[in-house]
Amino acid sequence: MPRRTVKYLRQSSVSIMRIAFVHPNYHSGGAEIAGNWPPAWVAYLAGALRAAGFRDVHFIDAMTNNLEEDAIAARLAEIDPDIIGCTAITPSIYAAERVLEIARDTCPRALRVLGGVHATFMYKQVLSEAPWIDVIVRGEGEAIFAQLVGAVAGGAWPQARSEIKGLAYTAEDGRIVATPAAPTVKDLDLIEPDWSLLQWERYIYVPLGVRVAIPNLARGCPFTCSFCSQWKFWRDYRIRDPKKVVDEIEKLQRDHGVGFFILADEEPTINRKKFIAFCEELIARGLPDKIKWGINTRVTDIIRDEAYLPLYRKAGLVHVSLGTEAAAQLKLDRFNKETKVEQNKRAIRLLREADIFTEAQFIVGLENETAETLEETYRMARDWDPDLANWSMYTPWPFTPLFQELGDKVEVFDFSKYNFVTPIMKPEAMDRAELLDRVMNNYRRFYMIKALFHYPWRGTGFRRKYLLGCLRAFLKAGFERKFYDLGKHNYWGPQSKGRVDFKFDASRRMAPAQMEDWQAAADRASQMKARRQGEAALACGGGSQQMIEKENDAAHG
Repeated sequence: MPRRTVKYLRQSSVSIMRIAFVHPNYHSGGAEIAGNWPPAWVAYLAGALRAAGFRDVHFIDAMTNNLEEDAIAARLAEIDPDIIGCTAITPSIYAAERVLEIARDTCPRALRVLGGVHATFMYKQVLSEAPWIDVIVRGEGEAIFAQLVGAVAGGAWPQARSEIKGLAYTAEDGRIVATPAAPTVKDLDLIEPDWSLLQWERYIYVPLGVRVAIPNLARGCPFTCSFCSQWKFWRDYRIRDPKKVVDEIEKLQRDHGVGFFILADEEPTINRKKFIAFCEELIARGLPDKIKWGINTRVTDIIRDEAYLPLYRKAGLVHVSLGTEAAAQLKLDRFNKETKVEQNKRAIRLLREADIFTEAQFIVGLENETAETLEETYRMARDWDPDLANWSMYTPWPFTPLFQELGDKVEVFDFSKYNFVTPIMKPEAMDRAELLDRVMNNYRRFYMIKALFHYPWRGTGFRRKYLLGCLRAFLKAGFERKFYDLGKHNYWGPQSKGRVDFKFDASRRMAPAQMEDWQAAADRASQMKARRQGEAALACGGGSQQMIEKENDAAHG
């Protein structure tokens, strides 16, 4: 094929390209106990490829179908693609690297591409430990990946890779090269996801027994919490036209039978004007009778929107997961949170009064965790009385400032365990097995009371059905020993504490190239800090930090 640049790509070369996406087979016993979640990244990348003229796209969901390596290899051989794309969050990185190693052996002529948040920031680590990966897409992938595919189709690869922004790769001389960051997609409404690639009968939300989707209202976050990756990955905050989002949800319900969705946004209520417009559009189209939904948000937004909670419930919002984060005010301050402990109880009460189910999220397992602080989280969960409570193990993302600040307090570099259910940090006052046991004790006590005295008797109709469905999901995961990876950890109750084994891979270390990159970043950060001493940083805890909506203050209060 004659060499062409990406700019002069012709339709003839477009038509012969075959792309296969693979979602790696990784399980941790965390959020997946509520169901199988559809990988939205596939739909959005496939939609961008379709818009660019690439229509021969295939998808292998190894996670949902629990495919072993032989099955992945057989499916790749059957598809025989030109390009194989995979993604990874931090805990699934090794599974993703292994998928592309299988791809190298099975489809040696295919280009092997990795994307996702972990590879975006840890590309030097990934390329050092998995040299069979040809190229990494860094950041928001739609435009970058379409341009990459165009270069391959036009015969301009690998020559064109240095001209495409947002890539990382190993050069012929062994150097790891990162091209400049690509601009973000400014108009998200131009992206038309292709949801047809997914096997919708496989994506079920267990509490309701209906198909589930994960669309998004916005990307990014205007706040810069030291422990979070959302603002770093998406970079700038952009919100879609609410009507376009409802168009997508209506199509998901009509064409794919989706009965429940969770907005993928870290905090969809940040822009109250757009969120209210979204709710009003759902109501105007009669969708709340056909589909229910949930969100994650912060306590301060719920208190701010007290007058609008009945509207949110009328729009079909039935589940709110609140980032209460920690019971002790000391911990809230550690995360740059401005939320006050008493605000958590009030937000949960307001949601209950609006007939919206509440889930309180507690972060546990910091180095200063004690038996007393864990007991305090239980007492607060009982006092606040949310419908659900979740105790997540503190997980310091390796690409956040907080990770580097922790320094030698981080002892585990086996990223497959960075899953919110495995104790990464070792508290000074207890070992990891005791930490797990005390967290399980909180779960046992909280849900025993809920199962016996609350769920079967509180409310009728939808409320009772939903709560009993949540209980079934917990019981099913517990019976199968999948909850919190208890089976893998050999935890069977307090009597088994001495036999718990988290199976950390001690051979996993940070690559020298990544360490050098971190040191350079730390030096830059230190210089910036010296220049900006005394300036206040934005934090997702809120307090007085709220988005100002000039045009809607009068209309929406």
